Amino acid sequence: MKISVFGLGYVGSVTAVCLADREHDVIGVEANPDKLALFGAGQTPLFEPGLPELLTKVYQTRRFTATASPAEAIRDSTVSFICVGTPSKKGGQADLSHVEHVSREIGEALRNKDAMHTIVVRSTMLPGSIESVVIPQIESASGKREGRDFHVVANPEFMREGSAIRDFYEPPFVVIGERHAGAGDSLADLYRCVDAPQVRITIRAAEAIKFACNAFHAMKITFANEIGQFCKAHGIDSREVMDIVCRDTKLNISRTYLKPGLAYGGSCLPKDLRALVGRAREKDVELPMLDSIARSNLNQIQRTIEFVTELGHREVGILGLSFKVGTDDLRESPTVIIAETLLGKGFKLVIHDSEVELTRLTGANKRFLEDKLPHINSLLATSLQDVVARSTTLVICKNAPEYQELSGIISPHHHVVDLVAAVKSANIPMAQYHGLYW
Repeated sequence: MKISVFGLGYVGSVTAVCLADREHDVIGVEANPDKLALFGAGQTPLFEPGLPELLTKVYQTRRFTATASPAEAIRDSTVSFICVGTPSKKGGQADLSHVEHVSREIGEALRNKDAMHTIVVRSTMLPGSIESVVIPQIESASGKREGRDFHVVANPEFMREGSAIRDFYEPPFVVIGERHAGAGDSLADLYRCVDAPQVRITIRAAEAIKFACNAFHAMKITFANEIGQFCKAHGIDSREVMDIVCRDTKLNISRTYLKPGLAYGGSCLPKDLRALVGRAREKDVELPMLDSIARSNLNQIQRTIEFVTELGHREVGILGLSFKVGTDDLRESPTVIIAETLLGKGFKLVIHDSEVELTRLTGANKRFLEDKLPHINSLLATSLQDVVARSTTLVICKNAPEYQELSGIISPHHHVVDLVAAVKSANIPMAQYHGLYW
């Protein structure tokens, strides 16, 4: 393919050189005259292992050229990558001035081009930025319409400094965000040279993925360091501890728990987190991230309560009372706390959980329920149909298979608040279905 790459910084230069090495014809567009002179001579001002050698190779084969002319680049390519920087402003907001400028340049160049052109946004921007900044700038400058005269797709990068070339060819996945079906077809063809599965989603989801990944990476580093401080205070080798933690690929390093939904609860997580943070305070060790987890979890519970309250229906059915499927453990169950709060606000509740039998509850499990919901006997329903008949808002708190029946028994006046995506794929009208995070 004939490709242009706008911005020969770290991301742009690696993208351009790697694509040229796969025998595509690549034009790099760079406004900085000093950088442009180096790239024009087949040299790079960036330090990245393997990049100088690869640049020399593609420069000698004439697969890569550099220019300061956006018009020339657009004229001689069919796919353009936007790879300019999005640095932070003083307040932390992303500075999109470089993206705006390049988008206008691309739009001006497209004004005189009749052929369909695909613009690929590789720069890291918050969700909604492509639709509110890139597309309007290109449309305004070109006089053309996105989806009809040109395509704009999102393509976040997952390259690490020091291993960028390998990461380009072997990413975890190739994300293609598109507004219209088929908009990313040319990009999908281009990435056949990359050894990774392709994921095609909406533009906004593609923009969000980069931030989710980087936030997760930052969290993991901070988590490991806070555990390191905790272990150090107890004379323990934290590297040994974390090495064992990472060997667990069933729960720790896995997909488990990484699904937005109901807050955590149960007899282990709340108790053990409190004990860890409490011991750290005794040792004068500050663990701000771990200390904030319980507050964040409480915020999730409060968000659920506010969501149900804002719907405005006083008759509420709670589906699932224990803290997860497969247990009758009610200790610190977020659903019990939600029910307790709604009762205190004057809501009429009816609760269903086929795994909870009051006659079998004993010990701390029984005491917790009686303390939070002393009139639980009068709140429990005998069947799912009974809950539906006595409620207007139905709150699903457990992913129990039996709740799949809801789509066939609810009426148009019912509203379903699904906290665990239990019936997300069921045929419930959008006006009646409410997901907390989707």
